[in-house]
Amino acid sequence: MIRRIIRIDEEKCNGCGACAAACHEGAIEMIDDKAKLVKENYCDGLGDCLPVCPAGAISFEEREAQAYDENAVKKAKEGKLPCGCPGTQMKTLRNMEKKSCDCSHNRSSRLSQWPVQIKLVPADAPYFSNADLLIAADCTAYAYANIHEDFIKGRITLIGCPKLDSVDYSEKLSAIISQNDIKSITVLRMEVPCCGGMETAVRNAIKASGRIIPLAVVTISAEGNIIS
Repeated sequence: MIRRIIRIDEEKCNGCGACAAACHEGAIEMIDDKAKLVKENYCDGLGDCLPVCPAGAISFEEREAQAYDENAVKKAKEGKLPCGCPGTQMKTLRNMEKKSCDCSHNRSSRLSQWPVQIKLVPADAPYFSNADLLIAADCTAYAYANIHEDFIKGRITLIGCPKLDSVDYSEKLSAIISQNDIKSITVLRMEVPCCGGMETAVRNAIKASGRIIPLAVVTISAEGNIIS
């Protein structure tokens, strides 16, 4: 039958695995560091994988393809782990429940979920429900020594670098905000100008979602101090 189905340009694919993690049906797998549509009858043609691809390697096409088999997808999901790169498999961690220790060499991680990269995290992840978000430029974790206790603790953490990723996070963040009851957002950025892209993306995402969400922006200096 002729129907809409995804097409993956392997030359553009950077092997990040984001599409495989976003494909709830398991139609996409990572093979030899490239995303491949391995089961076309598992592809529903809705394209949850498209917006998460940072390389623009995925598009729709109309062609002869097997019909979408919902029953086969349900059966395949039973007792199986998510497909794709193991590093992108969604996890809820229990680090927030750990007791803090005064010993500087034995402090506990406060990270409460995985993955943390904005472009890899599923927009419909259950841990976003009623969450306080920390959206941090990845350099802040190296500059600010007490980031786990002061910022990550009690929040769902997302990280990225708008300069190195060369992507506008607004669309992905807008989807997260629109699909979930987000209580508040804290943006943690560096003092360098390129970090302004992170703050702008968050503000644009909130505006696009049409919701009113408390927003705090904290700026860190290269020396590791809070300057605003």
